[in-house]
Amino acid sequence: MKRTALLLVILFGYLAHVDSQKLAVKTNAIYWATATPNLSLEAAVGKRVTIDLSAGYNPFTFKENRKWKHYLIQPEIRYWLCEAFNGHFFGLHSGFSEYNVGRIPLLYNKDARKYRYEGWLTGVGISYGYQWILGNHWNLEASVGFGFVHAQYKKYDCPKCGEFKGKFHDNFFAPTKAALSIIYLIK
Repeated sequence: MKRTALLLVILFGYLAHVDSQKLAVKTNAIYWATATPNLSLEAAVGKRVTIDLSAGYNPFTFKENRKWKHYLIQPEIRYWLCEAFNGHFFGLHSGFSEYNVGRIPLLYNKDARKYRYEGWLTGVGISYGYQWILGNHWNLEASVGFGFVHAQYKKYDCPKCGEFKGKFHDNFFAPTKAALSIIYLIK
């Protein structure tokens, strides 16, 4: 956790000193659809290379004690085929999340409706995306990623007050990113 905090301080320090047309602020509509407020900053570090840092936080518990509580930090380095913030790009990303999930259907875990999971995960993946220029300051981006995930968690019998079932860990390949983002370019 201390390494992640240090990385964030260094990255935000760099982003505070970038010059015009090299900084973008964005938000991912897919995260909002899962009730996860989020924000990303992306900075050009070369003509075809950018560094993106995304963060999301979901503190909510829904009716019938359904929850998808988590925070997520996902840095990514991107290589653009044309120029930064325009067209196709490929990325290499990693990420870290802590979570408390219960009574939520998950594609990769059919038991998620019956149990509550508390833990953390980290991973690394590759991504592909495309960014459309909408105007002088506005862009739209779609991207997807796939990679390796390591998760460690505690499993509980029922979502609210259930019996502790044990500590577990999993390693698997899965989608690691999905974004449809609206972007504001700072000039």
